[in-house]
Amino acid sequence: MGSLEFTDKPHAVCIPFPAQGHINPMLMVAKLLHHKGFHITFVNTEFNHKRLLKSRGPDALNGLPSFRFETIPDGLPPTDADATQDIPSLCESTSRTCLPHFKKLIHKLNDSSSVDVPPVSCIVSDGVMSFTLNAAEELGIPEVLFWTISTCGFLGCCYYRQLMEKGYIPLKDESDLTNGYLDTVIDWIPAMEGIRLKDLPSFLRTTDPDFVMLDFIFRETERARKASAIILNTFDDLEHEVLRALSSMLPPIYSVGPLHLPLHHEVHDNDLKQLGSNLWKEEPQCLPWLDLKEPNSVVYVNFGSITVMTPDQLNEFAWGLANSKQTFLWVIRPDLVGGDSAILPPEFVTETKERGLLASWCPQEQVLSHPSVGGFLTHSGWNSTIESLSSGVPMICWPFFADQQTNCWFSCTKWGIGVEINSDVKRDEVEGLVRELMEGEKGKAMKQKALEWKRMAEEATTTPNGSSYKNLNQLISQVLLSSGE
Repeated sequence: MGSLEFTDKPHAVCIPFPAQGHINPMLMVAKLLHHKGFHITFVNTEFNHKRLLKSRGPDALNGLPSFRFETIPDGLPPTDADATQDIPSLCESTSRTCLPHFKKLIHKLNDSSSVDVPPVSCIVSDGVMSFTLNAAEELGIPEVLFWTISTCGFLGCCYYRQLMEKGYIPLKDESDLTNGYLDTVIDWIPAMEGIRLKDLPSFLRTTDPDFVMLDFIFRETERARKASAIILNTFDDLEHEVLRALSSMLPPIYSVGPLHLPLHHEVHDNDLKQLGSNLWKEEPQCLPWLDLKEPNSVVYVNFGSITVMTPDQLNEFAWGLANSKQTFLWVIRPDLVGGDSAILPPEFVTETKERGLLASWCPQEQVLSHPSVGGFLTHSGWNSTIESLSSGVPMICWPFFADQQTNCWFSCTKWGIGVEINSDVKRDEVEGLVRELMEGEKGKAMKQKALEWKRMAEEATTTPNGSSYKNLNQLISQVLLSSGE
């Protein structure tokens, strides 16, 4: 790892964007750094801190002597809802209000009279929490930005400004959403030949030039240039061309993923492993249920932490799954259906009770790596995509927003591990694709491809010559233990 240049133990403050898909990978980075000898302060928002205590129990955030949890407010009105807050509102609020609270926390940590808390020596911040760069600059310490979306999604965001300058966005009017305009091929973004407007991160689907998310992405991608380094939860073999394209635009980039693999391979401290980040209560019966199933016989269905669908869409997915006659494990969050509780038809529940299990949340990494899981019906969030790929599990992709459309396009056209389902979901298509995934020739070919990626992901992260293994050690020695110059 290189010799420590601090007399004190190095102290990394890790701050994720306050949504489930950002907290999980940031906690993995924090655990790996702790394993490498860092003192960790992990910063949640007050809202998510309460949700974690609710989902994981009153002692969940007591931490360890050298791994502590702290909070700052997110600037939004208080709510007791057990659901992800509105993303554009969160983006606006965190970037506008969090910096003073974050600085105050850093000063508190540095003023601590306890010998157990060394001075803060570096910051690892979510890529879309770049206000933290101001605090690092004031302290003269290095700051690494961790973009938790895919590298291809990040590259797409970096080209938003040019898409606007060339007149592709914002859309001229609402009809552009349905008239085929989004099928326009963008042939000038490197490493993305043949991509269509609709495959790029979805915040560009607006007619409003002042849409808060456009401005937010312009600002966050530009501020990324000020970081000491960028880290990404991917590996070189998977996104080599995209990583190369990004490297010409940004500070040093370290691809260190898939992050969950080195955690399982290297970290054997049970107390550290117990530190969890699921904002919904996990239902433990999923794993014993899977133990009773044949290898590669179960379709896992989970649309992530943010996707919202209509009652009709829920119904179409349900009957498509039922009619496919496949065994399935379906995670249905309480807030999956917009403005309504997710209620499945009683006939569906009766029809599938012998071969289906419904849960409100589950330990996804363990589910995807379970031998009985043979396919994944997913929203194509990046954590889900990289966990599926590195477990050798092919996918049916139903992207909802953000980088999910881009992840879906790469999964289907570049990586050979996915098929896309129409956004206007119909039961017949669900039935056909699920059967093809689990029994068809295309499904078998995708399974073989996924197993190849699994082997490469393991090589990248768990062997001393692996690209991600080396990158993590270089990130620590060359950036996080540097003086911040």
